[in-house]
Amino acid sequence: MNTPSSLQGKCAVYFTLGCKLNFAETSTIARQLAEAGVRKARTGEVADICVINTCSVTEVADHKCRQAIHKLVRQHPGACLVVTGCYAQLKPEEVAAIPGVSLVLSQNEKGVIVEKISEAAAGSPPEPVQLAGGESSVFVPSCSCGDRTRYFLKVQDGCNYFCTYCTIPFARGRSRNGSIASLVAQAKQAAAEGGREIVLTGVNIGDFGRTTGESFLDLLRALDEVDGIERYRISSIEPNLLTDEVIAFCAQSRAFMPHFHIPLQSGSDEVLRLMHRRYDTALFYNKVSRVRAYMPDAFIGVDVIVGTRGETAELYDEAERFIESLPVSQLHVFSYSERPGTAALRIPHIVRPEEKHERSQRLLAISDRKLYAFYEQFIGTTRPVLLEHSRAKDLYNGFTDNYIKVEYRGTGSDNTILPLRLTGWNEKKNALIAE
Repeated sequence: MNTPSSLQGKCAVYFTLGCKLNFAETSTIARQLAEAGVRKARTGEVADICVINTCSVTEVADHKCRQAIHKLVRQHPGACLVVTGCYAQLKPEEVAAIPGVSLVLSQNEKGVIVEKISEAAAGSPPEPVQLAGGESSVFVPSCSCGDRTRYFLKVQDGCNYFCTYCTIPFARGRSRNGSIASLVAQAKQAAAEGGREIVLTGVNIGDFGRTTGESFLDLLRALDEVDGIERYRISSIEPNLLTDEVIAFCAQSRAFMPHFHIPLQSGSDEVLRLMHRRYDTALFYNKVSRVRAYMPDAFIGVDVIVGTRGETAELYDEAERFIESLPVSQLHVFSYSERPGTAALRIPHIVRPEEKHERSQRLLAISDRKLYAFYEQFIGTTRPVLLEHSRAKDLYNGFTDNYIKVEYRGTGSDNTILPLRLTGWNEKKNALIAE
């Protein structure tokens, strides 16, 4: 590529908030800038360029984004500060008004980010901020690992669901995807670079194929044949799109791990109806049970939102009972927050913040019990562990095939897979010790 002269010799810092898809896109931006001659800033060094990829799933996320922007402005005075991601897409004028922000990038502009940053770094007057609400129809590829051992492969973007509490379709646009051939090519490139594990990311990845006439199952089959990649993980998939065929394929595949992340959002059928979710609790329980039948050792993570509009005390109690009954490994609990422009604002019955907090704590306690029990059953067993991120000379972190976090002290190297015996809990009881 032709390196813009305004970028040569400059250094950059990168900051990501939100989901795995954001991490994938940030690492791809970093790679593109590196190819243009921009190196990563050293610890404590004042950067020439700051890139922050934002999240807007809740009001708390918006607040964290603003805090991060202000912090980067203080730490890197005079830098070209670039803001992208969902918060930037939904509230571009608000972001552009923050002192120190040089450039606000929409989703469609990520494909030309080097050119945009080059112009901003050269001091060219920025174009008028693009307002949110425009249809995003471009699929921008992304497959990179950044500072991580695992690669993140973006297979899909956008969402057509428009759940009543969610702004992501407004930020990310309609569902779209790359072709199977292009995604297989990216996986092969990751393998050529030494990648061993790839996480499939997207906004609604089970909807893959909407723009190419292909299917998610066909994508999994094609990726499973890529030599060199030993592990795939599906980052998150809607329960109504997690087909029995997909579950059965993952169970017998060469490289797809026994690990699923399935958003539930509520264990109450009435609340699911108010959310405009496309399934009920019976379907959800059936999918979890089918995963357990095919892969008894599988890690199953579940997203839950508490305190949505319409969630009365009785409906919450019903949801909690259902969640307690699920044979899952961990809950990811989020407190509902009002999002401008969403249909949920028309639903009566507002849950008080104190009630949201109390419900959240109750579900987190359930999650802790489930995760502890899941880890406990594998103490004394041997499982393959991908070593990563050495924190000391002979101390490694890693994850088993079924997503148990481990600590390993011994001989090895980053990005290698070893069969290790899980002997017990570490001191903090947030990982198992392996040997």
